[in-house]
Amino acid sequence: MRVLHLIDSFLPGGAERSLNELVPRFEAAGVRCDVVALTRLEGDVQITETERSYEARFCTAGTGPGRVAQLRRIIRTERPDVVHTTLFRSDVHGRLAAWGTPARVLTSLVNTSYEPARLADPNVRRSRLVAARELDGWTARHLTDHFHAITHAAADSAVRHLRIDPARITVIPRGRDEARLGRPDPKRRASVRAALGVPLDATVLCTVGRQDPQKGHDVLLDAFERLASTHPEVWLLVVGRAGHASARLEAQLSRSPASTRERVRLLGHRRDVGDLLAASDLFVFPSRYEGLGGAVVEALALALPVVASDLPALREVVTPDREGLLVPPGDPVALAVAVEALLASPERRAAMSAAARRRFEQAFSLERVAAAMLALYERIVTAGSPRSVDRDRRRSGRAPG
Repeated sequence: MRVLHLIDSFLPGGAERSLNELVPRFEAAGVRCDVVALTRLEGDVQITETERSYEARFCTAGTGPGRVAQLRRIIRTERPDVVHTTLFRSDVHGRLAAWGTPARVLTSLVNTSYEPARLADPNVRRSRLVAARELDGWTARHLTDHFHAITHAAADSAVRHLRIDPARITVIPRGRDEARLGRPDPKRRASVRAALGVPLDATVLCTVGRQDPQKGHDVLLDAFERLASTHPEVWLLVVGRAGHASARLEAQLSRSPASTRERVRLLGHRRDVGDLLAASDLFVFPSRYEGLGGAVVEALALALPVVASDLPALREVVTPDREGLLVPPGDPVALAVAVEALLASPERRAAMSAAARRRFEQAFSLERVAAAMLALYERIVTAGSPRSVDRDRRRSGRAPG
């Protein structure tokens, strides 16, 4: 079997990280993988060539039609059995490029980008979001054979907003590589804290995610300021590359008391996330919307109790009162209260820590996820498309109605 993976770029996000970790497993199972990124982001933080264990190429065409034409040439030359697209631009470009070829098109649904919460981001225009949704929806319904959703929440969102037939969606979560993340131990914890200037006896909260409004860092900083005055032992690590919210977060932190600011580390992008999680006591994830929350999966792997937003996707990752606590999104008071409840009960945190690790092993190990994805590829290639009429039209070069 041959699979062409198409993704927007190699920025260090959850979708990109998942692809980076899954491709070697696919190839070890005998699947030949070709990886194409739409954009090479020179000078930006990204997954480097040394971090990738496979060859990748980039589109060189600078326009939408040019990229579609270049991708079409790649598809006709490489003749993949499956074109697997991930993220909006890759989804649309890949679907159009595969039209008229024998390749089956599989799209991964990795976020809930058309939910109303998306409009909380001041950088998102309603008119552009509606236009993107219509383009995404049309190409999804007419030019895609099957969909892979990383949660039932992502699948349900796509059914509502893109009007996709739910029978054409298979839900398989994303996993994480335990070898990359490692395991917590006292020596590792002490070493990382010393490098950060964090006391060994401090209680460390950690969050991981790009600095965009989606991730709710502003809510976390507000909650931390409420905690800081009564819990001088608590520190906060904010890990993730700069984004649309960075300037506002820095301004927000600058207005906090000096005693609060000195216990917050805005660390930016880090390649040692496993070390930082191993040095922490509690993972906090105040997102406004999510497709799955890959950072939460990594926290579970490091046996961290979680306090996160009560979102449909995160309920599929964290069981309330077992691996952590879920609170209303956008509510700093509720977030602070939940964190304080766990700070007050070391026994409860210890039970959640053990449950977190079990949850990772049972649902999110990379081997389990890779096996499920391989089975999906096989099913797509051998079972035939549920949209054979549209496939015949694509092969004949006529657009579906």
